[in-house]
Amino acid sequence: MSELKGRVALVTGAARGIGAASAKALAAKGAKVLVTDVLDGSETAGAIDGAYFRHDVTSENDWIAAVAEAKNQFGGLDILVNNAGVFWMKPITETALEDFRRMQQINVEGVFLGMKHAIPAIAARAQQWDGGGAIVNISSVAGISGSPLVSAYCASKGAVRLMTKAAAMEVAALKVRINSVHPGIIDTTMGSQLVEDFAATGAMGGANETRTQLAARHPLGHFGRDIDVANMVAFLASDAAAFSTGAEFLVDGGLTAN
Repeated sequence: MSELKGRVALVTGAARGIGAASAKALAAKGAKVLVTDVLDGSETAGAIDGAYFRHDVTSENDWIAAVAEAKNQFGGLDILVNNAGVFWMKPITETALEDFRRMQQINVEGVFLGMKHAIPAIAARAQQWDGGGAIVNISSVAGISGSPLVSAYCASKGAVRLMTKAAAMEVAALKVRINSVHPGIIDTTMGSQLVEDFAATGAMGGANETRTQLAARHPLGHFGRDIDVANMVAFLASDAAAFSTGAEFLVDGGLTAN
C-alpha cells in the first residue's frame, strides 16, 4: 500500500504504544517517519526504516530542532501526529498545582508547540497532495466527557479537542487539515496504568475485576488495541480524509455512545 508514498511524518511519543503503532501504520502506507520521544525510540525507527530523534515536547527549542530534523533526514514535513502525553489519577482536592500544570505542559503545550512549528513546514508542501498536509492530535474520550478522579487529564484533553478545531479553521486555506482522535481505554502501558490506578481506589475490587468492569463499559466488550487508533491516524493523514478537518474521531468501542 502506498497511499502516503513521498510524504514525511513526525510522530511524537512514538517509542511505544499508540505512537509506535501510528509510526508503523504510516510507514506501511509509504511515508517516511521521524520517530520522536524522550524515551529511546530507536527500536521503533529501526522497524520501519525511519529515524529517531530525542524530543521533549515541552521544549520549544526541541520542536524547532525536530522539524528541522525531518527536513534534514527526509526533505520536508507533511504529517504531524501529536501523540505524546501523560496520565494520572487523583481527586481534584488532592491534586498539587505543580502536578496540574505539568500535565497541561505536556498534554496541551506540547500539542500547541507542535502545531505552531510544524504548520509552516507542512503548508510549504501541502499543494502537491490532493488532501493537503495533515495534523492529527491525539486527545481522549476524556476530552469529550468528564470522569471522576481525572480532572487534570480531562482539562488537558478537552483543551486539545477545542484547540484542534480553532487551529483547523486558521489553516484550512493553507491546505493543512487538523483533526483530533479520541481513544477509549487502549491496551497499552498507559491503559494498564489506568486500570492499576482505578484498582487502587478499591471502587471496583482488585486489578482483574477492575479490568473486567472497565472493559464492559465499552459496548464492544473489550479494550482497544494500539493498531485500532493507528489505523484511524493513518486514515486521517491520507487523501482519503481530504474533506475532514476540525473534526473529532472516536476510537472508543462505543464508550461515549452509552
